[in-house]
Amino acid sequence: MANLHRIQYSPRCSQLSPRLAKIACAGMVVAALSGSAYAYRPFDGTDAAVAKVGDVELEYAPADFLRDRSFSTIIAPFTILNFGVAENWEAVFSGQVNYPQIPADELYSVTGVSAFLKYVVRPGVLQDKPGPSVAIEFGPLLPGFRGDQSYGADLGIIVSQRWDWGTINWNEQTQYTRDRHLDAFVSAIIEGPDKWKIRPVAEFFYEEEIGVARQVSALVGAIWQVTEDLSFDFAVRHAIVNEIGARGWHPVDEIRGGFTVGFPMSFFTSKRGTRS
Repeated sequence: MANLHRIQYSPRCSQLSPRLAKIACAGMVVAALSGSAYAYRPFDGTDAAVAKVGDVELEYAPADFLRDRSFSTIIAPFTILNFGVAENWEAVFSGQVNYPQIPADELYSVTGVSAFLKYVVRPGVLQDKPGPSVAIEFGPLLPGFRGDQSYGADLGIIVSQRWDWGTINWNEQTQYTRDRHLDAFVSAIIEGPDKWKIRPVAEFFYEEEIGVARQVSALVGAIWQVTEDLSFDFAVRHAIVNEIGARGWHPVDEIRGGFTVGFPMSFFTSKRGTRS
């Protein structure tokens, strides 16, 4: 799921010096805007598919770049681990490290930490069966470090349909944020033909954290499917954000790049056996 995803403002910032407070709060805000707890690379939303039983999927971005007005942040790394734990079930763990790029007094933070379960309610085209695939994803938002200090909860439904010309993944997600606000997120992911080695992709979403901020976002990019278990992605995202009480909207821009790789869970046990 996306992160206005998650815009979260912390009263703890006011306890810092004015300069540190400005840096810290800016870092938290741009980090919150960076991307998802539930994301399917390079998107803020996801698809209605899960890892195969006994498999692990690693979604990894070594260094994404985000700019919110005059503040810049490098997200290094952004990581999601998906474990195929049972038929049509997946465990999803995520988190990211943020480095505000401001001279002196630079603070890093760990945010977007979560532990979700994803279940395919209706196996469909993404499971090689007729009709749309439908999945739900739910779980707690966990505390981070220098940000995301409290707990929250997340619930979403995903519908995916594929045609010869491409695939659409529709997301509707609700969150009870760590700052005790309700957040609503609606996203449409559009992908080019699945048979293409390099397929163009796009995502459009609207999100509102009630009483805090709203965001409209558009992303364009491409996914290079090297093998069934390895893909690389690159995308750019432009959004406009309106913080409640602020005048007008301001832009947020982001560059994303990373990869997704799949491998069996037995990889870990076989490695331990080799060492012994």
